[in-house]
Parts: sequence; structure tokens; C-alpha cells
Amino acid sequence: MSDVPPLRFPEFSEEWENVILKDIADFQKERISSELLDENTYVSTENILQNFEGVQSANSIPANTNVIAYKENDILLSNIRPYLKKVWFADRTGGCSADVFVLRSNGCEPKFLYNVIASDKFINYVMSGAKGVKMPRGDKKQMECFNFSIPTVAEQRKISKTLSLLGERIATQNKIIEDLKKLKSAIIDKSFCCPNESSPQKRLTGFTDEWLLVQLSDICQRVRTKNANNQCTSVLTIAAQFGLVSQEDFFNKSVASDNLEGYYLLQKGDFAYNKSYSGDYAWGAVKRLECYSEGVLSPLYICFRPDTRRIDSDFLAHYFESKKWYEGIADIAGEGARNHGLLNLSVNDYFKTIHRIPSLQEQKAIANVLNKLTSKISIEKKLYDDLLLQRQYLLRQIFI
Repeated sequence: MSDVPPLRFPEFSEEWENVILKDIADFQKERISSELLDENTYVSTENILQNFEGVQSANSIPANTNVIAYKENDILLSNIRPYLKKVWFADRTGGCSADVFVLRSNGCEPKFLYNVIASDKFINYVMSGAKGVKMPRGDKKQMECFNFSIPTVAEQRKISKTLSLLGERIATQNKIIEDLKKLKSAIIDKSFCCPNESSPQKRLTGFTDEWLLVQLSDICQRVRTKNANNQCTSVLTIAAQFGLVSQEDFFNKSVASDNLEGYYLLQKGDFAYNKSYSGDYAWGAVKRLECYSEGVLSPLYICFRPDTRRIDSDFLAHYFESKKWYEGIADIAGEGARNHGLLNLSVNDYFKTIHRIPSLQEQKAIANVLNKLTSKISIEKKLYDDLLLQRQYLLRQIFI
């Protein structure tokens, strides 16, 4: 059986040969001692990045020999949750954890095979036979039977080179975004201050007044409006990376009860505080509703609305991206006030937390700078997403 793809380079006209994965690639089983590895040569599922972005250095290396060896030009595929598309084309020799499959090409160009493995067609095939619900795992025997087609070596190399160039552009675009995020984080850190500081480390030109101490209740009012008669059915949740988002969008389902009358009804621009803490959010997270005109939120959250006569909403949103407000929470909810993943912090105490803010004019000036940087990041992220879509399109059109 042979065929040709919908899109190909004009100089090629030969039909492609139909193959199965086990005929042109081997799953590696060779073991290597972890003592021979360092943070740059040991790879685990956690270290493989998504969307063809390579790998990051390991934080730790297991003190055992249950490590699979890999060589340069091998293909590493995370066995856990294949839909995350954690696939890496090895540019070095080393070892990886047992939850990573190592494939070595023996019948086609390694980079061509890498692009096959990273394609939606292969990932969807693996997911169709994956075992487990919360942590689905790929099945090696099923993978070995994956059926696809390959062209001549010359065409394989031309396709691989094109996709490699696009992959490099995607990696560059990702670095642009990460650098902008680091810049924004640094500006936020220098532009806000803790309650025990009279002013931040850096000020915009023309502003010299000392910042004022306020309680949260001085600048915001609590949102108490309940979702009477279930008038709104859009249930929200706080996602660290995305803010206040719909449960349907984030989880692909709603995990709330059918009766939403006891939930708080939020309007666009309202804020919510999640008392759940984690390593990145030691004192919980505060997010603003930005993506929807309204939504409902569990009464476990503390919801509030800024008084625009005293506090600029954008300024407040950027302030809560910083860690400067942690001190106000820590003064009230100490380390001993934690219970089952939640801070033991009452609503009244939360609104008594102390914060330091400048004049409304300076607030708006700071927010304007950070808004422009946020807009720049969004533009670069859109370009990054478009490049990913372009790559996905090519993978669908130039492979069979």
C-alpha cells in the first residue's frame, strides 16, 4: 500500500511507503547508572516541555540505577498523559526516568520520525489506547503497531529541515514571551511595596509623595450578592495562570452543584481571594474577573469590588500579581493558621489586612506602564499560538 500527502515539495513525486512503527524504530531498554548523569543529562516527564520546546534541567536525580539510557538523535516521549505532547528530540546522550519512552530510528531519518511522533495523529492514536483516567499512560505494544507512511530519504530530510526551522522560530518566540514575563515581574517587584515600607524601590518620574497605609476595607467593598433564582449558570474557578475562568472552559465540565443560588454573583472587574495555598502561592491568590461579563463563585472564596474613588482597578490587579500583599496576610494568618490546604482567615480579618498605596494619579501611571507591557505579552503570545497552529497544519498536510 502506498500514498502521497496533500501537501509536498514540488520536486518530489514518488509515492510514500506504508510502514508500522516497530519496523522502523526500537524502544530502548538499556539501563544506565544515575551516578553517571547530571542535571543536564537526566530527563524525566517533568523536565520535558510541551509544544516542541525541548527540556529543562532536572532539579534532582534519583539515587538508583532504574534509569533508561538514551543517545543523541533518540526520541523521548512521556508515557504519562500523552495528550500533553511532551516529546523531545535528544541533542545529547544521557538517561531518563522509567516513565519516558525512548525510541531509536532504524529505518528513516530520526528527525522525520520525531515529527511523526509529535503529530496529532500519533498522539490521538496513543490516547485511544491509553490506560487510566486521571493519569492515562500510553501502551507500548499499541504504539508499535502505529501505521503511517514515509517518503524517500531525500524528501524526509527536506520535510525535517522545514519543520526544524519552524520549531526554532517557535522556541525563539517562547523565549521572547518568557523574557517579557520576567521583565514584567521585575517591574512589579520594584513598583509596589510592603506595608512596612514608605515607598517602593523605583518610582515613576514626578512622584515623590509617601505611600499611604490603608486597610482593604478602605479601598474595597465586599461582594455579598447571591445568585438568586440561579440567574447565572457560568461557574467560575481561580486558575493560577489564567485568573478567574469558567469551570467549563478550564475543566471541560462543571464541578459545582446543580443549585447555584448560594454562590456569589460577580460582575466583570470584581476580585476574588482563594485561601488555598501552594508552593507558588504561599498565602493564596487574588484574581480579577476579566474574561466574562458575569459569573458565579463558591462561597468559599472572598469576593470584593474596588472603590474606584480611592483605588485604580488595574493598579490593584497588578498589585495582587506581586508578593507585596503577603505581609498583610501573614500578620493575621501565621504559619500555624493553616488547615487542610486552606488558611484559617476570617472574612473580617481579611478586610482588615494592611496595604500601602500611592495617590490615585500615581496608581494610574503605574498601571498604564504595566498594561502596555501586558498588551505586548498578549500580542507575542498570539503570534506564538499562530506559529503552533501553522506547525500543526503542516503536520496534518505533509504527513500521511
